[in-house]
Amino acid sequence: MDDSPKLTNRQQQVLALIRRAIETTGAPPTRAEIAAELGFRSANAAEEHLQALARKGVITLLGGTSRGIRLQSDTLRAIHAGRSSTPDDVIATRYSALRLPLVGRVAAGHPILAQEHIEQILGVDPALFARRPDYLLKVRGQSMRDVGILDGDLLAVQRAHEARDGQIVVARLADEVTVKRFRRVAGGIELLPENPDFQPIRVGPASGDFAIEGLAVGLIRNTVLS
Repeated sequence: MDDSPKLTNRQQQVLALIRRAIETTGAPPTRAEIAAELGFRSANAAEEHLQALARKGVITLLGGTSRGIRLQSDTLRAIHAGRSSTPDDVIATRYSALRLPLVGRVAAGHPILAQEHIEQILGVDPALFARRPDYLLKVRGQSMRDVGILDGDLLAVQRAHEARDGQIVVARLADEVTVKRFRRVAGGIELLPENPDFQPIRVGPASGDFAIEGLAVGLIRNTVLS
């Protein structure tokens, strides 16, 4: 029996756009971005499709942020290239959990994955992520609040040393590890917060204290470990 949710063509397009945005930038799109990309007349039309996807259990909508969209792995594992999964597919996915190190506070000058930073190893469902992460980083502070990345959340990070404009990165700046949106500007790089209470960080081309540590590829709302 096929228990996968029945999606309309438009709902499939919205879902694909959400997954693509998370894969390329590390964050889901806003309603306005969905409307512009898919040719809706307004953000309200995008909201209607999101509400329909939420009712079908494919996504969860979080209040208080324009990017508060989370993919639901239980139903997404049954939506694969337009086909229904077999029982064997579901069993294989359910028991092939990723085991990822959870990184807490990072000491100055130490590698992120140094043993003293790893609080525990967590098993997580790989269907939660568009790209395979290498570790989970416990978020500190509210500088990325407006893309739904909140204090105490677990950010899934794929190790990388380069980034494209618009991607959310984990960066090392002097003695601090920070999560920000990456942008190249004339004369250097800017690390942009997603909260108007915080200022952008400017990094000059000659700075030896800056390095990209990884790219955000997903998020887990932490309700237990914070």
